[in-house]
Amino acid sequence: MSPFTRSRQLSDPTEGGTEPDDDTAAKDPAGERAEAETPEAEPDTGAETEPDTAPPAAADTAVDAGQDTAPDPDTAPGPGSDGPPGALKPGWFGWRRRYPRAARGVSVGTTVLAGALVLFALLVPNQVEKIEFASFVRIPAEGVLLAGLLLALPPKARRITAVVMGAFLGLVTILKFVDMGFYQILARPFDLVLDWILIENGTDFLKETFGRTGQVLAVTGVIVLFVAVLVLTTLSMVRLTKLMVRHRPVAARTTLILGTAWITCMTLGLQIGTVPIATKGNAEFLGNRVEQVRAGLKDARVFEKQAAVDAFAKTPPDQLLTGLRGKDVLFTFIESYGRVAIDDPAMAQQTDAVLKEGTGRLKAAGFESRSGWLQSPVTGAGSWLAHSTFLSGLWIKNQQRYRNLTTSDRMTLTNYFGKTGAWRTVGIVPGVRRAWPEGKYFGLDHIYDSEHLGYHGPYFSWTPVPDQFSMEAFQRLEHGKKDREPIMAEIILASSHNPWSPIARMIDWDDLGDGSVFHRIKKEGTNPTEVWKDPEKVRTEYRKAIEYSIRSLTEWVERYGDDDTVLVFLGDHQPVPTVTAGDTGKDVPVTIVAKDKKVLDRVADWNWTDGLKPAANAPRWGMDKFRDRFMTAYGPQG
Repeated sequence: MSPFTRSRQLSDPTEGGTEPDDDTAAKDPAGERAEAETPEAEPDTGAETEPDTAPPAAADTAVDAGQDTAPDPDTAPGPGSDGPPGALKPGWFGWRRRYPRAARGVSVGTTVLAGALVLFALLVPNQVEKIEFASFVRIPAEGVLLAGLLLALPPKARRITAVVMGAFLGLVTILKFVDMGFYQILARPFDLVLDWILIENGTDFLKETFGRTGQVLAVTGVIVLFVAVLVLTTLSMVRLTKLMVRHRPVAARTTLILGTAWITCMTLGLQIGTVPIATKGNAEFLGNRVEQVRAGLKDARVFEKQAAVDAFAKTPPDQLLTGLRGKDVLFTFIESYGRVAIDDPAMAQQTDAVLKEGTGRLKAAGFESRSGWLQSPVTGAGSWLAHSTFLSGLWIKNQQRYRNLTTSDRMTLTNYFGKTGAWRTVGIVPGVRRAWPEGKYFGLDHIYDSEHLGYHGPYFSWTPVPDQFSMEAFQRLEHGKKDREPIMAEIILASSHNPWSPIARMIDWDDLGDGSVFHRIKKEGTNPTEVWKDPEKVRTEYRKAIEYSIRSLTEWVERYGDDDTVLVFLGDHQPVPTVTAGDTGKDVPVTIVAKDKKVLDRVADWNWTDGLKPAANAPRWGMDKFRDRFMTAYGPQG
């Protein structure tokens, strides 16, 4: 066969093409006879050839286990080429020709890595806690089916399918990585319909916690990782497809064996520990996502019907909250104050001591307290969803519901206090440090954010204002004024907000000043970067933050509370899984404190526990049930 004939064969798809295929390539019998009669050995171009026409091996011929079946541009003859047409040219700047063994090793290694990456993408779980060795020695049904499909398709369709499926596998892997992050913070997977807004909130949290540089580095790293995953899974799928086609008989037998093994393992329920050997995890993963999207799209209609039902919408203002007239009512949220702080053996002893101390000091000051449990709609984060659930009497479990709520005319507890005309309604929200248009929805007469509390001290990680200072600012700006009207206040205590390092500590209330004293206190605190390397240190700092928030609140009541003070305080959600150690419970403590015995008598039938610590078997309600029960208890019929 002449070099001219060889060149035509390489350029003609029907004669070997750029991807030879034994079910599409047709040989010319006359060409075969001519080639058989030619004693001259042709250089290997990487194209698929019959055994009886294969040229003898040459020392400078690269044999590539994962090499494309398409002709190598380095082997194609061209103007100014050295040597005869078709001779192997020095590819990779001559490196392949000079070091054929190393070139083969690199090629084989690349193919192995491509296979490992595809297998990883098929098998990796979407939760960090489920990643173990057994997870990666399973047989994925999706991989077996995909291999069979690629082997059965004609060349052009196969190439397109390999690219599309590689990119799709990359997207699925990225979604699993995102799920890992959401499980670590919110103990649930990412919602493809409702959670996009939380990505912006997450980047803001990074900026506020680690600064602008930390935010940029983290976001850049995530983007680079995601792009790399998408590109590499696509390239890996294409490479493995070409390898299977080149070794079609072996690939077909292997696929058949793996398919049979999968059916056998699935039928017999074979496992490695608790991990099934046969898995269809990706199909189930995607199926759950489809159902999640459908539910998300229907949720808006469901929520609209729920929001239309309000037992107090037609109640006259003079019949609302009559049992609290003349009282100062404070609804106070303690960030991340979850049941784990009370029940977890590693924290229970210290937290119990703080709650007992607070109960005793309040009782000595003439106050009584009752405590129970509420179930929050969220865990790990999403405080605003819990706050709006508590105040609106609706289950606000996602951002879509929150937006629908805050653009509706649904009345909240704060709205109803304002509707009576008997209270001045204010908000102490130190965590707000930019425009908060939703604040208008809650009907507060005045909102004090982080810029309007008179604080001139440092941030404590995410926390703009220490809790003790926030409570003192409330006293200075509102509660301590003379000749004022009764106050209803919504107060957010943010010192127990993740990442709990560094945290403030209690000081003499008379020494608070403008908060400058906290510069020194912050220097005494821990470094969040070091703390978050050790889960036990994280749990310790969390416990200390909760203790600080509880002391700030109870000491304020002891110091400034009077006969007309009614305090309702609660946690908004459980902390992140690093602290809860995988517990997905959503219970938070809730407590009512008052000096007037009549206030607590109205909730006697709630059967809550005496003191600041709810008993393990104390009543447990959904957080959305509190509004109506509270308004009923303190209404005319309470």
